[in-house]
Amino acid sequence: MAFKPADKIQDLQYFGEFGGVNPSISDSSTYTFLSAKTMFDTFEGNAEGCYLYSRHSTPSNLYLGEALAAMEGTETANVAASGMGAITPAILQLCKAGDHVVSSRTIYGGTYAFLKNFAPRLNIETSFVDITKLDAVEAAITKNTKILYCEAVSNPLLEIADIEALSKIAKKHKLQLLVDNTFSPLSISPAKLGADVVLHSLTKFINGSSDTMGGVTCGTQEFIDTLRNVNDGANMLLGPAMDSLRAASILKNLRTLHIRIKQHSENALYLAEKFEADGLKTVYPGLKSHNGHELFKKMMNKEYGFGGMLTLDVGGIDKANELMEMMQERNLGYLAVSLGFYKTLFSAPGSSTSSEIPEEEQKEMGLSDGLIRFSIGLDNDIARTYQMMRECMVEVGVL
Repeated sequence: MAFKPADKIQDLQYFGEFGGVNPSISDSSTYTFLSAKTMFDTFEGNAEGCYLYSRHSTPSNLYLGEALAAMEGTETANVAASGMGAITPAILQLCKAGDHVVSSRTIYGGTYAFLKNFAPRLNIETSFVDITKLDAVEAAITKNTKILYCEAVSNPLLEIADIEALSKIAKKHKLQLLVDNTFSPLSISPAKLGADVVLHSLTKFINGSSDTMGGVTCGTQEFIDTLRNVNDGANMLLGPAMDSLRAASILKNLRTLHIRIKQHSENALYLAEKFEADGLKTVYPGLKSHNGHELFKKMMNKEYGFGGMLTLDVGGIDKANELMEMMQERNLGYLAVSLGFYKTLFSAPGSSTSSEIPEEEQKEMGLSDGLIRFSIGLDNDIARTYQMMRECMVEVGVL
């Protein structure tokens, strides 16, 4: 039977402390014990249902983590204060000095910068590869490799990772496959395709209102327990703990994710087809012209579509900036980084979200300075939006 991620979220029912339809928020940084023995057991990780200190966990954070684990089909999950607050501890939990990571070359700029510039300080090295070339992935693996890292749909080039094939490679070499699913929640379920750990920036589509940061690590109970361990857990010791109020806020927004993703996908497909027909260099996984179109179709939970992200290459940074400024002026969206907002957001990733990647490497991976990344909003009349965007494109000479 097909996996239904939205059903899994819907089937979770929490009651507040006083019978509220939303769970009560645990507004405490520390928790009391009726016996000293229980406090000791909680420190040792042996007291089910007891809370120690908010950096370790809180009821509010566990509610959100449980919902996200249900959505991804993993045993459990641990939430963090940002996407990077989930990604970096997961990598550091699995790697020590002398270890090696094989990563996709097109990933979020912050993750790239961590692996390229920061992890080497800890003597953790990374080989960046074209994740769509499975022979190159396998060739990069060494005896010290511990992690295979990729994004289900890559930022910003929208390359599609063959998660099932990568999982086979990871298992063959006894590696952990870590998949960032930020661009494709509900549409793709990486754990069901063989990923060991699924990561999200909750800041984006899952929260959906661009008002808070958050991250999550979804995996086995054993792995999440190691992250939270008071003696050597990376999430516990590095301190990227999410605030309970924010966890409660994201949990409420998670309930509408399925409705929002369907609308984001419907709007993005409409615009992508129109832009491609206009002769613009358009990249969107829902287009037959996309290299990963058939692969995405094979992996996807069909009712959620191909996601809300698309890119257009308008030929140069000056044209890109002029077009984005005009679209913002005409209330078509915001010239802003991030994604998943109810209004369209657009940015030139080469000079913003991927600026950590050196220019020559951007060129090599096909990230041109005229590339605009769109996070398509929830516009009610997408045909009207298209006409208005097209007028802007004609005015600046892109069309």
